[in-house]
Amino acid sequence: MEKRMENEEVILTQEGYDKLEQQLELLKTKERTEIAERIKIALGYGDLSENSEYDEAKSAQELNENKIIELENKLRHATIIDESEIDTVTVQVGNIVKVHDMEFDEDVTYTIVGSTEVDLSQNKISNESPIGSALLGAKKGDIVSAKIPSGIAQFKVLSIKK
Repeated sequence: MEKRMENEEVILTQEGYDKLEQQLELLKTKERTEIAERIKIALGYGDLSENSEYDEAKSAQELNENKIIELENKLRHATIIDESEIDTVTVQVGNIVKVHDMEFDEDVTYTIVGSTEVDLSQNKISNESPIGSALLGAKKGDIVSAKIPSGIAQFKVLSIKK
């Protein structure tokens, strides 16, 4: 996965923005407190040169602080989708799109989301993914092609909903 530019726009639904805020709050409060306690206990063991508990706690602290910085950056550069402005004429971020997978001859429903809200178990795909980007701008009845690892997949847009 490529490293995001530090001030690259992050597209989020209000739900996705709220989840990131909750995750950030958890990292800043509960996680920081638990890690600080682990460091304090490890310091009580004495000699830091051979203290694996201390090393692990410091690594956890660094990882937690990096996650905090990453989430703060995402929230700072977030563009929240105004769901009232989402139409159902063309596919855009925030739409629920029912497509017919021509190769497997089956209907699939995808929700197009920003890259931070991807959840494949719920068929939430990124607008930056091969299928998501191929669907963007398509209208009902259009057939789109997406370059996927196994070749080219074709999908017919059956419906577009909010």
